[in-house]
Amino acid sequence: MMTTVTTTAPLTPAVTGGLQTLLADGWTVTWRNLLKIRRTPDMLIFAVLQPIMFVLLFSQVYGGSIRVQGTDYTQYLMAGIFGQTIVFGATFSGSAMAQDLKEGIIDRFRTLPMSPAAVLIGRTNGDLVLNAISMVIMILTGFIVGWRFTTSIWSFLAGVALLLVFGYAFSWVMALIGMSVRSPEAINNASFMILFPLTFISNAFVQSQTLPAPLEFIANWNPVSALVQAARQLFGNLGSAPVPDAWPMQHPVPTVLIGAVVLLAVFVPLCVAKFQRISSR
Repeated sequence: MMTTVTTTAPLTPAVTGGLQTLLADGWTVTWRNLLKIRRTPDMLIFAVLQPIMFVLLFSQVYGGSIRVQGTDYTQYLMAGIFGQTIVFGATFSGSAMAQDLKEGIIDRFRTLPMSPAAVLIGRTNGDLVLNAISMVIMILTGFIVGWRFTTSIWSFLAGVALLLVFGYAFSWVMALIGMSVRSPEAINNASFMILFPLTFISNAFVQSQTLPAPLEFIANWNPVSALVQAARQLFGNLGSAPVPDAWPMQHPVPTVLIGAVVLLAVFVPLCVAKFQRISSR
């Protein structure tokens, strides 16, 4: 008796539904990432300790040696710490994506009838939660070392929201880098090569006017400088410090909002396309 063996291609679950399904899948993956944080508390501990360390280091160790024209250095510093921590917090998306690819988690997601964007949404949402926790810790630490916001509560909340929105948009940049490197170990070197110039060639810790002319120009047009300047403006920490004439420094809030929209418009499609190419291998 002859038997016939029929071979078929591996089944790829179809993705059905529209925006509602995408949001539901995104929330499911977000919850998975939040549970992962709870099960690996060292990630949360380091995310909390880093901003505390920077606040204490710059305000208590270097604060007595750094002078800012027109305002107290502690008041000037805190927005810079907020901006730096928010940008650095975006690296979790990159390292987590690289780790998931190494461990084969992405292959498991391929077997599920879900949108590829849901995995990325869940990953970047996890960063957003971590950044929100870091913001709370930084604000409390800032109060301890003498920082205060001098505007209304609504302006203060708008400043916090602006920081989180930019951090979320930047998470998509780091997610793309995390999917592009060959190993999770490489993401640290790749991210620091991007983040250190962004945060230190800026007005986060010193006034851009004190930098050499070429670096002053870069700092005034640095998106992190606009983010920090917007936070200082919304928190009322500018004092009488002179504001550079560059457009991003004169209009920091719209600059940050435009930058966040551009980052999302560019990197969300790039991340989804990259994820689809990886998951189809």
